[in-house]
Amino acid sequence: MSVSEIFAKGGPVVWILLAYSIVALAIVLERYLHFFLIGKLPKNFSSDMQNSVNGNDVQSLITGLRGPEIAILKGLLDAHKRGVQDLVRVAARIGSWELQRMQRGFRTLNILGDTAPLLGLFGTITGMIKAFMVIDEMGGKVDAQMLAGGIWEAMLTTGVGLAVALPILFLLHWLEGRAERHSHAMQHYASMLIETLPHQNTLSIIENAEP
Repeated sequence: MSVSEIFAKGGPVVWILLAYSIVALAIVLERYLHFFLIGKLPKNFSSDMQNSVNGNDVQSLITGLRGPEIAILKGLLDAHKRGVQDLVRVAARIGSWELQRMQRGFRTLNILGDTAPLLGLFGTITGMIKAFMVIDEMGGKVDAQMLAGGIWEAMLTTGVGLAVALPILFLLHWLEGRAERHSHAMQHYASMLIETLPHQNTLSIIENAEP
């Protein structure tokens, strides 16, 4: 079956699913470009962080680098220079913002992936209703070939819906994994820096650590 036949027999539902695919592809490409531009930290960055003994070492280490991990470290160093004591709260605020930036568009992808099969099923149900209405109008005098043709045309939208949903959900989980890895890295490096910087508000750290 050609693509033109799928659109001709699938009706409006297939066109809506095509729009789903275009929107999802645009979001995935934009998010991929976003993560690509973030880049990766140097291979020895973690060990260099462990060997840092003060904020100046960390400042020189992150110079020229970018990414959410670098953003949270820069924010903590800036807050420390301004005399902010509760750096845990600063790290939570910056980390939440950076995570939100990375997850932009994820909810839309989730909605598209969840509703595409349902939309395809809706097309199938309406197609089956039309097929059985024709059978009823003809007094049940329908041969098996005609009935089979009406059924597979009706089920076409379900197949298209699943074909659209599966790649969307797969790519969404891949993007979520990228964001989750950056989130864990932000927490790790922020904790390392807070442990390095002196004069922290220990009571605030303990209170934020409690469930």
